[in-house]
Amino acid sequence: MRTQVAIIGAGPSGLILGQLLHRAGIDAVVLEAQTADYVLGRIRAGVLEQVAVDLLDEAGVGTRMHAEGLPHKGFDILIGGRRHHIDLYGLTGGSQVMVYGQTELTKDLMQARAAAGLTTVYEAKEVSIHDFDGERPRVRYLKDGVRQELECDFIAGCDGFHGVCRASVPKNAISNFERVYPFGWLGLLSDTPPVSEELIYAKHERGFALCSMRSHTRSRYYLQVPLSEKVEAWSDERFWEELRLRLDPKANADLVTGPSIEKSIAPLRSFVAEPMRFGRLFLAGDAAHIVPPTGAKGLNLAASDVRYL
Repeated sequence: MRTQVAIIGAGPSGLILGQLLHRAGIDAVVLEAQTADYVLGRIRAGVLEQVAVDLLDEAGVGTRMHAEGLPHKGFDILIGGRRHHIDLYGLTGGSQVMVYGQTELTKDLMQARAAAGLTTVYEAKEVSIHDFDGERPRVRYLKDGVRQELECDFIAGCDGFHGVCRASVPKNAISNFERVYPFGWLGLLSDTPPVSEELIYAKHERGFALCSMRSHTRSRYYLQVPLSEKVEAWSDERFWEELRLRLDPKANADLVTGPSIEKSIAPLRSFVAEPMRFGRLFLAGDAAHIVPPTGAKGLNLAASDVRYL
């Protein structure tokens, strides 16, 4: 099989890139190691900056985002028991953020790709990339027990931090910079209304807390915890009790609690690899850099990468 661009990874960066290339008349094949259901099941980002919103509109997949997403013109910072509102819209001349879950964004991109009849190979195993330092790059993979080879002009490595693309670059051609933080984020997702119309970032002597959301009926909360903590030690009741200790009285009065539908602890790290181009191989998104979720930057950086790529 032959294509112009082989995209490794069907996360947001790979799917957005595929959609932009399609609209530009450039052929691309997306290879993904997991199933489509697995990709959709990943609970990830939910806050899109203006640059990402504009890019999705440019890609022709913004209709449902604008209909169902929650535009936010600002957010609150809670320090010393007092809330301070940050007016993003006013301070930036009209830019804002959009709360729209990565799952929904991925679903929109998948459906657009399927509707256009574009090729996406899920469960592509044992992916390896070859000759990206020459004129004829190739990608080899195993699909349903059969060895396959994809010839292309360029390879886009959108396969995340643990993917094969960055790992295939010679060690002397790439520089990695990393910082691991001595704490993690305990996250809880619940089908409860958000505590506030906009996000609340809380600085407290007990640790950081974030009140976020995915919709009018689904909330996402985070607590800073030591890396030694185990998620099994955190019952829903313990989580809600600790969150209350880090919020102000108004938020406590407005907080609606309920059973969690997902709970996990994410270790936090910053990681940057440079450069992002190696001959005809390009890295994008988490394959090139990881940032802590504190500022909701990961998905937005991936969108920015793809825009420039």
